[in-house]
Amino acid sequence: MRLNVGKSLIIHKVIGTAFGAGYCPVAPGTAGAAVALLSWLLLLLPLALGDAKVVVALLIVAFMLMGTRSAGQLEKIWGQDPSRVVVDELVGTWVALLAVPSADWWWGVAAFALFRLFDIVKPLGIRRMEAIGGGLGIMMDDVLAGVYSAVVLLVAGVFV
Repeated sequence: MRLNVGKSLIIHKVIGTAFGAGYCPVAPGTAGAAVALLSWLLLLLPLALGDAKVVVALLIVAFMLMGTRSAGQLEKIWGQDPSRVVVDELVGTWVALLAVPSADWWWGVAAFALFRLFDIVKPLGIRRMEAIGGGLGIMMDDVLAGVYSAVVLLVAGVFV
């Protein structure tokens, strides 16, 4: 069964805006990253850290695939790299959270803060990822920001 265009657009908006976080009037990217952090903290209530990381890894794969498609579709409607599309921040924050060495909440906050720093400043080739274009370009700069955040967290975890 094929979805009609209206239903398909609604699904793309739900995914692309990270369940509506992208509609936040102030700092929608931070709101999208906050959805990732909140989901992480909620996963840690019933799950051990290792199990939560497995779930998050699966979410990364799923939302990377769905988010790339949704971001590409929404870009056609809302323009190039629209600020309402924050699924990329959701995925990038989850990537950073994979590297936390402990289930202590402050490690999650550190992952969130590092991700937002790398996402905003865009050092070390992150900005070049946007040149890929389309939904993949929207997603990849934040994935790379998440990877850089994860590296910092892994190094910090060795010393703490």
